Amino acid sequence: QVQLVESGGGLVQPGGSLRLSCAASGSIFSINGMGWYRQAPGKQRELVATITTGGTTDYADSVKGRFTISRDNAKNTVYLQMNSLKVEDTAVYYCNFRQFVASIKGIRDYWGQGTQVTVSS
Repeated sequence: QVQLVESGGGLVQPGGSLRLSCAASGSIFSINGMGWYRQAPGKQRELVATITTGGTTDYADSVKGRFTISRDNAKNTVYLQMNSLKVEDTAVYYCNFRQFVASIKGIRDYWGQGTQVTVSS
C-alpha cells in the first residue's frame, strides 16, 4: 500500500543545482530514518545521505559540503538539495524510508521508483 514517489530529477550543467523530493503516498508508521541512494550504470548502489526522524544526518564523503538532506516528518517527505553538481553525480537516485517493525524487532525498507539525475555540459 505504501509507495514512495520521487520527483525533481533532470539534466543540469556542472555546478548547477537540483532538489529531489520523495513523499510517501500512504500511511506509514515507525519510520526511524530516511535516505537517498544512487546507482550509476555498471556500478554498485551507494549511500548518498541519511537523516533520522530526530534530524541526525550522515553523508557520503563525495557529497559532503555540496548536498543537504532534510525532511518534513508531518508530510512524510524527504528532500535532497544538491548543489555544485559534478559529472560524477550522474546516477539514478532512490529515496529510502526505513521502518522499524516491532513484531520482528527488525527493519523494513521502502524504496522510491528512482529519478534520473544527469550532470553534463
